[in-house]
Amino acid sequence: MLQQANALDDIIAAISTPLGSGGIGIVRMSGEGCIALADTLFRGKKKLTEKASHTLSYGVFTDREKGEVIDEVLVSVMKAPHTYTKEDIVEVNCHGGLLVTQRVLQAVLQAGARLAEPGEFTKRAFLNGRIDLTQAEAVIDLIQSKTELSRQAAVYQLEGRLKKAVRQMREEILDMIASIEAVIDYPDYDIEEETYRDMEQRAQEMLKRMEQLLAGADRGKILREGLKTVILGKPNVGKSSLLNWFLEEERAIVTDIPGTTRDTVEEYINIDGIPVKIVDTAGIRETGDVVERMGVEKSKQYAQQADLILMMLDASRPLEAEDKEILELIRGKHSIVLLNKSDLQQQLSAAELETFVSKEQIRSVSVKENTGFDTVIDAIKIMFYHGQRTMTDEILLGNTRHQHALFAAKEAMERCLTTIRTRMPEDFISMDLQDASRALGEITGDVTDEEIIDRIFTKFCLGK
Repeated sequence: MLQQANALDDIIAAISTPLGSGGIGIVRMSGEGCIALADTLFRGKKKLTEKASHTLSYGVFTDREKGEVIDEVLVSVMKAPHTYTKEDIVEVNCHGGLLVTQRVLQAVLQAGARLAEPGEFTKRAFLNGRIDLTQAEAVIDLIQSKTELSRQAAVYQLEGRLKKAVRQMREEILDMIASIEAVIDYPDYDIEEETYRDMEQRAQEMLKRMEQLLAGADRGKILREGLKTVILGKPNVGKSSLLNWFLEEERAIVTDIPGTTRDTVEEYINIDGIPVKIVDTAGIRETGDVVERMGVEKSKQYAQQADLILMMLDASRPLEAEDKEILELIRGKHSIVLLNKSDLQQQLSAAELETFVSKEQIRSVSVKENTGFDTVIDAIKIMFYHGQRTMTDEILLGNTRHQHALFAAKEAMERCLTTIRTRMPEDFISMDLQDASRALGEITGDVTDEEIIDRIFTKFCLGK
C-alpha cells in the first residue's frame, strides 16, 4: 500500500451531482477541518462542529466575501472514520442548477478548500485503506454500468469478492515462500522429496484457481465494455433495418438505393442484461465512389475488432462474389449468418453457404415480417453464457489491468511448477513465487506505483 503522504492533509471540494437543472445539487468536501470551514459559511440554529456525526442541518449558505445568502440548504456532517474517505466529510445540499451549485463551490474554495481532482474522493478512500484498487475501479464500473448484469458484476467487485480471492491466493503463495526461505536459511538441510511433491501439488492448485478466474475474463470484459457486435453484408440486404429492429426506432436511414449507409452507426442495446454495442456498417462492395469506399474499408476494420459479427444475406438471391468475400472475411470468427427475406422464395444454396460457416451459425429471418429474431437473440445469449442459464455470483474479471496482472501471475506459477519438477535449487522456486505474488499484489494495489494509481483515478468524474 502506498504511504499516505499524497497531500491528504488539505480539504478538497467538488460538485458531486451532474451540472444543469435539477431538484438538488450537492457540493462535497473531505478532509480534516472541513466541518469548521463549512461553519464559516453556514448559518443555522447550531454550529456544525457541535452536531453529531451523520446528521442533517437546515440553514442558509452564504458568500463570505460578498456578505450575501446564496441559497437555503441542508448540510450533512459525517465524521471520520466512518465515512466514504475515512476523513471528515461535509455535503451541502442546495437547489439544483448550474449557477447555484457553482456559487456554493466557489464560496467553499474561497474559504480555503482546494478543487478536487477527478476521482480524488475515491482515491482518498483507497489511500486511507477503506477500499483496495479493485473496489475503487468497481465504483466507476458501477457508475458506467449499462445493464442490470453489468451493475450486478460491479457490485460484486465493490463488495470485495475479487479482492478476497486475490488476497487469499497471495497469502498462500507468501506461505510457500516462507517455507522455501526457511530451507534456504538452513543450507545444511536439503529439501526432502516429500516437500517437493507437496509444493508441486500446492502450485498446481494455485494455477488451477488462476485459470478459473481468467476463464471469466471475456464475459467480464463484455459486461464492462459491451459486446462489440458488427452488422456486415453487401448493400441493400437489410442491415440498417436490422439495427432499427434491435433499437425499436428508426435510427438508421433505410432506402432501396444501395450504398445509403456510408459511415458506421453505433448504439448500445440490452439483450437480457448483456450490454451490446451494435454497429451498422457500410455495405461491402466494389465501388468507384471515394466516400463509399472509405466506408467499406472502415466496415472491414470493425469486423477485425468485433466480438460478434452479424452477417446478413439476401436469401432470395444466390450467393454472389461480394457475399463470398464477406464470408471469407468472417471465417473463424464468432459470427451469426442471417438469411434475410425468408418470406420470399429462397434462391440461396444452403450447401454452398455451409462451405463457409457451420449450420449452427445460420438463422433465417425476415426484417419485413419481423420473424426469426428470437433465435438470433437466443444464439447471442448462448454465446455469452457459454451454455449456462445465468451468471450466478461468479467473479468475472472484466478489467484489462486485472487480466494482464493475473496472466503474469499465472505465467510465474507455470515457471514455478517447471522449477519444482526439474528439482532446481530453492532460490529459483522462491524467485518464481515472488513474481507471482508481486503480480497479484498489483491487482489489489498492495504492490503498485503512483503512476498506475493516478492513471486509474483520472478516469473518474469530478466529485467522485
